[in-house]
Amino acid sequence: MNRPRMRLGDLSVGFIQPLSETLQQRGIEPTALLQRYGLGTARLAEAGARLSIPRYMHLGHAAIELTGDPALGLHMGRISRLSQAGLAGVTAAQAPTVGEAARTLLRFEPLYAANYRGHSSFHADSGGAWLRFYSISPYNAYNRFVVDSLLSGWLAQLSSLAGVNLVAERIEIEFEAPAYAAHYQALCSTPVQFGAQTNQLRLSQASLALRNPAHCPSTWQHLLKLCEAELEQRTRIRSLGERIAHLLGPLLNGGREPDLEEVAQHLQLPTWTLRRKLAEEGTQFRAILNDTRRDLAMAYIRDTELAFGEIAYLLGFASAEAFQRAFKRWNGMTPGEFRRSQRRTG
Repeated sequence: MNRPRMRLGDLSVGFIQPLSETLQQRGIEPTALLQRYGLGTARLAEAGARLSIPRYMHLGHAAIELTGDPALGLHMGRISRLSQAGLAGVTAAQAPTVGEAARTLLRFEPLYAANYRGHSSFHADSGGAWLRFYSISPYNAYNRFVVDSLLSGWLAQLSSLAGVNLVAERIEIEFEAPAYAAHYQALCSTPVQFGAQTNQLRLSQASLALRNPAHCPSTWQHLLKLCEAELEQRTRIRSLGERIAHLLGPLLNGGREPDLEEVAQHLQLPTWTLRRKLAEEGTQFRAILNDTRRDLAMAYIRDTELAFGEIAYLLGFASAEAFQRAFKRWNGMTPGEFRRSQRRTG
């Protein structure tokens, strides 16, 4: 079985810079911590270098333990810069307005971060826009800081572009209010809503319309073309089966599994056409679904501390028992045996 190892997601090593600077501001030299996670000077300077999201979460958790500050992600966000998001960030920094910068940063997210289970998105309406962020859940001490640093970071980056301190009209966060909940209020003009359906912040139409004094129209258009070309290259998928595998990640959750009809709708194909095209590739929808679930299950068990019941829920199984039976059928061992074997060899 020589399939490439599936990851839950990865992100640019540029995201390490605000973490490193936050530690330095606390009088903590970050070098030893970063090297423990394979992030030496050469790695951090490598063009296009990525870090797996689970590894980033473990690094952030270690930094929180080192500082004793559970709100570390919020502080990281406040000193983050658009350039740390690579070409997409540099392009956003040339946008004519705050709104265009936000739209650009989220549209080209695959150039600096990839989450197999979902992605960030920009939702505009007549009164303003929501900036939405997908995070691996359920939440624990390892992943809350990722949401904190992103939401705080978006506001800091867009504030820097406009030259004013932007405050969100509303902020909604999926996890329940943590002990440090009061730290969020500086980011929002209304009470932050915890236990929400999604992670998102809302900017007013006035904030979105703020001009960027550094905007150069010709440079902006040139950078947009570079982003488009790189995005096309990065997201080019050869087979229909691979397209379906990428679709399934965000559709799997909450004790239900997507079916062929649902996937056909997303692909804008008749069900019978999809079935025929897969047969031409020598596969079936059920086989792709099983392979995707198996690979994601192995990644969750290997790279996170989630309980098996939580993994079962995330992969659309009706119960933890159904997940355990399927995993043993796929791999010849139970999830517990697989996790123990990974820890011995990791």
